[in-house]
Amino acid sequence: MRLKTSIWVAAYLRRCQAAGVFGAVRRRGAEEAGAVFVKVALLDGNAMLYVPAPQTVYDDSRPIERFFLAASKEPVPERSVEERLQKEVRFDPDAWIVETEDRAGRHFLDLARD
Repeated sequence: MRLKTSIWVAAYLRRCQAAGVFGAVRRRGAEEAGAVFVKVALLDGNAMLYVPAPQTVYDDSRPIERFFLAASKEPVPERSVEERLQKEVRFDPDAWIVETEDRAGRHFLDLARD
């Protein structure tokens, strides 16, 4: 059993805040098990998007962990990220969108191994 998405998001935002990074929930999805998409705005017109990793990377013995993949290797224009997020929400109306702002691009997420 995995940790509820709403609890994970709240903890993630506290982690960001503790590091001095502003973060907010832009779209609240399903409380129990909604997918989480994290946009990191770099405050220069570009952003990084982190998407949920495939279920194959998860370990059932550690249910509180969530893994992510970067949607691109380098920052892209924020407009591109917003277009992708719109597509994701149309595909999955239970999805969450969390946005942070950090010039250094810190994301504080556990990334899946490639």
